[in-house]
Amino acid sequence: MAKEASFDIVSKVDLQEVSNAVQQSRREIETRFDFKGSKSEIRLDGDRLTLISDDEYKLEQLLDVLQTKLVKRNVSLKALRPGKVEPAAGGTVRQVVELVNGLDADHAKQITKLIKDSKIKVQAQIQGDQIRVSGKSRDDLQAVIQMLRSAELDVPLQFTNYRS
Repeated sequence: MAKEASFDIVSKVDLQEVSNAVQQSRREIETRFDFKGSKSEIRLDGDRLTLISDDEYKLEQLLDVLQTKLVKRNVSLKALRPGKVEPAAGGTVRQVVELVNGLDADHAKQITKLIKDSKIKVQAQIQGDQIRVSGKSRDDLQAVIQMLRSAELDVPLQFTNYRS
């Protein structure tokens, strides 16, 4: 009888790459002409980014610089959940951007439903913040990966722990 092959579907953000992107963004902001004399900064606290600037326009520019640096470092922008722009101290505005790490229950259910609806002969199990997909055929597992990559999901997915 054939041995089962499996892989895990996870949604992780490389915090070291995020940290590097934040450092690069800070350096660019210090040298850009349109940010001269402004109170613009980016803070990284765990899995949360805080953007502070003089007004909403500069805050948008700040977020754009950060997103550009994140893309260059292969961090998916789907992992960002920007919050509302709110007033802060000293006449500035602030925006908190959450980093999505791990699959929440709703997304995990949505992904397992997609897998089951595809009629590919595999089993999908939710295990905490990841999904284990197993099946007898490697080709079926590859088909699941291709199907999920082409699906329009609002979380970044990585496929890890491939075992055959």
